[in-house]
Amino acid sequence: MRIMDRPEYASKPKPLTMTADVTVAEAVAAMSERDYGSVIIVDGGEKVVGMVTERDIMKRLVNKQRDAEKTKLADIMTRDVRVAKETDDLQDWLRMMSNERFRRLPIVDDGGKLVSIMTQGDFVSYTWPELLDRVSEQTKATVSNNYQVFLIAGGILLYSILLIFMLRS
Repeated sequence: MRIMDRPEYASKPKPLTMTADVTVAEAVAAMSERDYGSVIIVDGGEKVVGMVTERDIMKRLVNKQRDAEKTKLADIMTRDVRVAKETDDLQDWLRMMSNERFRRLPIVDDGGKLVSIMTQGDFVSYTWPELLDRVSEQTKATVSNNYQVFLIAGGILLYSILLIFMLRS
């Protein structure tokens, strides 16, 4: 399944974007106003150059006792942000996000311009129902395709039980 095929993809609000020269105080105010957990740092062409999350603010600003009014987003942003295209496979990105431990995935067009953002929370709504369906389908396929194995295993189990009862008598 492609990222763009998720129902919530079409209704996602536009990501909060700012340039690297904006102060952390301005970004925090905008994030708080919109109840967003991150701001995507873009250049003049709307291409992703970084990201600042609540965690970045906590670790790189608050913990270092920096002044939010004077510190620029460039000073605390995560650089080399992974980005996806809306035609990319959703499961591949979910696996990468889990393995590489990041929770926000900016989505860009073919020109690299930011168009949306998906979070692990968006993917969770996909994973559980889909996972249960796949396990159910795989179980049915495995059992129906390998019923001989189950018959043999069942026969051995039944023989063992009967043998135990006969030895006790």
